[in-house]
Amino acid sequence: MEHPVENPWKTLSAKEIYNNPWINVTEYQVINPSGNPGIYGKVHYKNIAIGILPLDEEMNTYLVGQYRFTLNQYSWEIPEGGGPLGIDPLESAKRELLEETGLKANEWTEIQRMHLSNSITDELCILYLAKGLQQFEAEPEETEQLIVNKLPFDEVYRMVCDGLITDCLAVAAILKVKLMLLENTL
Repeated sequence: MEHPVENPWKTLSAKEIYNNPWINVTEYQVINPSGNPGIYGKVHYKNIAIGILPLDEEMNTYLVGQYRFTLNQYSWEIPEGGGPLGIDPLESAKRELLEETGLKANEWTEIQRMHLSNSITDELCILYLAKGLQQFEAEPEETEQLIVNKLPFDEVYRMVCDGLITDCLAVAAILKVKLMLLENTL
């Protein structure tokens, strides 16, 4: 598919609004693609979003449950977290899987790259499939109060279809693995 390569947005100025160890928020004064002045806010993430779908030999996977402050509700997700920029994302995936579930995997496959909410953020997400699982002790961070459930993959897929799993990393990884299973590419 062909698409324009020239940026139709013109930046007049940029002002940092907020900065912490995880994100930076910048407000831009712009000329939009139709030639009118406006503002645009951008959230820059200082980490890569990492998601892991662990799958054992019996076609079970693991969901991690936790109360999400931003949503003010409980959320069931795949193991996920942030990987610092400049560090191999696979190493971050291995760390997150062990931290949240106590699992280590012998086989790793990158299954998807995505940009999350690309109208306001530049956040990159990388999803992995982890197989050849071995159980060790979980090492959650102090901010995490997690429940881990081992469930049949088909049940987790139905949870996505029924709207019971809404986390975008989990939804994308589960749907991608289901597609891979249907296409016999797993």
